Amino acid sequence: MLVDIFARRYEGVEIRDNFEPRDSRVLIQTFRIISEDIFPYYIGRTEDKRGVAFWTRLHGLLSRELGVQELSAQWFSYQATFNGNTSWQTHKHTLLKVCENWLNLPVSGLPDVHIKERLSLIELGFRERENEIAAINAQPIPVFPVRASSSRSAMQLPGNAREGIIKARAKVSADFQVTVEELNGRFRQAGYPLHYHNGYIQISTDDLVQKEIESPFWALIASPLWANVDTDMKDPLDLRDSDGRDPAFFAARALESTIKIISDRKGWTSGKEKGAHNYIDNIAANANQLITKWEGTALKDFFTHVRNPFGHGPGSGQMPNLARHQTEWAIEYCMSWIKNLIRRL
Repeated sequence: MLVDIFARRYEGVEIRDNFEPRDSRVLIQTFRIISEDIFPYYIGRTEDKRGVAFWTRLHGLLSRELGVQELSAQWFSYQATFNGNTSWQTHKHTLLKVCENWLNLPVSGLPDVHIKERLSLIELGFRERENEIAAINAQPIPVFPVRASSSRSAMQLPGNAREGIIKARAKVSADFQVTVEELNGRFRQAGYPLHYHNGYIQISTDDLVQKEIESPFWALIASPLWANVDTDMKDPLDLRDSDGRDPAFFAARALESTIKIISDRKGWTSGKEKGAHNYIDNIAANANQLITKWEGTALKDFFTHVRNPFGHGPGSGQMPNLARHQTEWAIEYCMSWIKNLIRRL
């Protein structure tokens, strides 16, 4: 199974041209968030089964993507003397220790590659935990019957049990969000233009845009309902940062998906729609009016002049192209509209 990792996505984009104390510091800090707060290997002094499974999977995923059998040596030997007799002792590191040793290896090649590969470990660790939490939250909450009891205080009400599960899940999600906020804070502290959201570390080019647009945007589309929007919007950011083709097209796809999802959920979709303009008409109709007519016109103009030229082959005409600042505007425009539409529901 191919796994998307930070080092591969940003292979052609230089993040760092040197390795300084701040680089070592942020790698150790972010690794400790995973090893201490997200998935400790030990509970007390005893190996935790869930921790062992997590670090086994994490090591397996990254080592395969980097094309190595192991990130660092699992077996180690040393000489020990007992009762005057010296012999070689051989032991095996835990996979937590294997990952930690690899993270702290000195730079042997390009600093940029060294840092990106280790950021890939951090990204995968957070993504694995986020996927696990999403799977737990997606499970239906069981129905608990009332248990008859002679003692009123011993009676178990269905609502109490259900509420307990809901609160427990909410706490797990909130605790994870605290670790995400610390991760992004560590990036800012180290001067890294990076931001983690919904399973991926991506480049953030503007602090104000990140705070006012991007962070609220990623939080709003974290629900499974908006999974396609999430996927489509991650692509343009990677394409923008690697100077790939047509990032604005993919941003517009995310906006179109949002409009379609809203139209479907509201029961406004007739099945006769032929494109984005028809779906915009659905949400701008007088009876629905999620948006006003002039807002609908503005959205249609965006699809006509920005999305459509990139969605069709130019033939013998000039290949459409946006300047960097136009691309950034298109992505931010789509993010703002998606965020605003979801909040109007």
